[in-house]
Amino acid sequence: MMWANMMGGQGCAGLGMLGMGIFWILIIALIFMLIWRVLGYGHNCSHDTPLQKTALDILREHYAAGEMGRGEFQQKMRDFGV
Repeated sequence: MMWANMMGGQGCAGLGMLGMGIFWILIIALIFMLIWRVLGYGHNCSHDTPLQKTALDILREHYAAGEMGRGEFQQKMRDFGV
């Protein structure tokens, strides 16, 4: 009888320790993800869209919309050094 109580108690303690270990691993992983996000490491991917348009982006949009001719577009591109 005493043997069964000892084995059952140890088994439950082992599961409790495993659960606590998983809990702390998840907490630490969450902290690292938040730090990674705050420092901005996750925003430099090539598939992300830029937050602000550059002057060249705006120039290309105006040309694509037909708001300027080819000569004016080429002159402005030369002015930008492209």
